[in-house]
Amino acid sequence: MNKVYKSKFKYVPILIMIVLGASLGGIAFNAFLIPHKLLSGGVSGVALILNYVFGLNPGVLIFIFNIPIFLAGYKFMDKEFMLLSLVGMTVFSVSIDMFSFLKEIVYIDDTLLSCLYGGVLNGIGMGIVFRNRASQGGVDIIAVIFKKYYSMNIGKTSLIINIIIIGIASLFFGLEPAMYTLVSMYVASTVLDKVQQGFGSSKSVMIITDNEQQVADAILKTLDRGVTYLEGEGAYTGNKKRVIYCIVALKQLAKLKQIVNEIDSSAFMAVSDTAEVLGHGFGNRGI
Repeated sequence: MNKVYKSKFKYVPILIMIVLGASLGGIAFNAFLIPHKLLSGGVSGVALILNYVFGLNPGVLIFIFNIPIFLAGYKFMDKEFMLLSLVGMTVFSVSIDMFSFLKEIVYIDDTLLSCLYGGVLNGIGMGIVFRNRASQGGVDIIAVIFKKYYSMNIGKTSLIINIIIIGIASLFFGLEPAMYTLVSMYVASTVLDKVQQGFGSSKSVMIITDNEQQVADAILKTLDRGVTYLEGEGAYTGNKKRVIYCIVALKQLAKLKQIVNEIDSSAFMAVSDTAEVLGHGFGNRGI
């Protein structure tokens, strides 16, 4: 009975977070972007252009324009992702109209500050939605397809597509609003990646030492991190060695260096950034 209950309501917290994230996007648009006639990329950008020129309802336009994108995305993405994304896109479309009153209440005279605040808030919203295995539609779905099949960064893929769209829009609305919009979009894409991947970045470390067993035991005991042995061979000496490979949180790196130095001060260490880690001890954020 307990398992059935959990299975029935397992999507409730996910849907709550998707609604929250998508709503933040609507707030960002109305409070910071639209008052300064700033543009946007993708479907929302086209909707804003038509709103500025013809006064058409942007929320309704976003929903209508997303219909063919969702039909195309249904062929490439799993059903769960598409259904959750439908919720995200619908909430975002509704929130664009629902929070329209913010245009009169919240107004920052400085355009640069508005594009920065709007970018941060919009990036947080999109990041929350992505972390919960959904999107807000538009180029987000295209970006996720690229991530799934080509391992391309979601934020950067969206940015490239949107730059093209903004470049075309600047021909009609001028270069200044386009430049401000690019700043806002870059901030949003950067914040999106931070929120989606997590702010606690990880480091991949390879260690070559004559005391590999002692170092490995110290890492396991002190840092509580898994260790993998890789078989290595010196090209010059021909000596075979076991190379230690492990992934640690950024805050653990200094302690790891201390451990290795105390055991073998002449050990070789190679440290590199790790954008995303899935598995035991690091969570599961994949789409």
